[in-house]
Amino acid sequence: MNRTCSILGAPVQTGASQPGCIMGPASLRTAGLGTILTELGWEVNDLGDLAIGPQEPMAHENPAIHDLAETRAWIEVLSQAAFEAAQSHDRPIFIGGDHALAAGTLSGLAQHAKALERPLFVLWLDAHPDLHTLATTTSGNLHGTPVAYVTGQPDFEAFPPLQATVDPRNFCMMGIRSVDPAERDRIKQIGMEVHDMRSIDETGVLAPLRAFLDRVRAANGLLHLSFDVDFLDPEIAPAVGTTVPGGATFREAHLIMEELGDSDLVTSLDIVELNPFLDERGRTAKLLCDLAASLFGRRVLDRMTRSY
Repeated sequence: MNRTCSILGAPVQTGASQPGCIMGPASLRTAGLGTILTELGWEVNDLGDLAIGPQEPMAHENPAIHDLAETRAWIEVLSQAAFEAAQSHDRPIFIGGDHALAAGTLSGLAQHAKALERPLFVLWLDAHPDLHTLATTTSGNLHGTPVAYVTGQPDFEAFPPLQATVDPRNFCMMGIRSVDPAERDRIKQIGMEVHDMRSIDETGVLAPLRAFLDRVRAANGLLHLSFDVDFLDPEIAPAVGTTVPGGATFREAHLIMEELGDSDLVTSLDIVELNPFLDERGRTAKLLCDLAASLFGRRVLDRMTRSY
């Protein structure tokens, strides 16, 4: 069976405070993402990078918020692009760019799922739950808001109106280890499934992941994977502006990706928050490409090893 995927760059850095994510898509391409997937038997369509034009500034009652107009424009562009990419029956891979891009990809994918009358599930691999609203963010960094936005929480009048929302009970968050009080309260309020690093230390990654995949399968759902670089421990992935110690190990990350690949349930993917300016000779970009390879079919016995 012919397997196709599309790569779409989104050089978004308006949601973060530290510049550099704008170079993320180019770094992943340079590290060989498309070539690796082609070698695994996928037909890869690289659709280039999206872009937005100059925007008139938008004021907000929360003075901490920055780049609101630009982030809103990115959401609009990405939502339409994600909707169209999902309809093409390719497996779209959105490469960023900061995590604000998920506000666009998830809103477009939710619209697609609604049209198919199938539920959209989201596996959120991240150090942060990104559950702030425009009213609760104290940093003003809008990459901390996409989950609250796409699940239909209040105080998002300045963002584009949603055509469809994602049920918060259809999220599974893994790797969480940096949560603000407002986000902690919202997790309890909306009943979101969260596995922080303590629970992963206690149970491992497979038990909660397999239980979640069983739910997706039973519901005939679509599954979107949103992968933030800071899910990984900064010792192995330094190229991120929001490093939080104690993240996932190399093997934990590959095990998750291999299990997802075996399930064949993932229908779309975000790779976000790669900041090449902070990398060490492309180390993080290469690791992300290697993890994507595990998701798309590479296994341990397929890996090149050094001969001694």
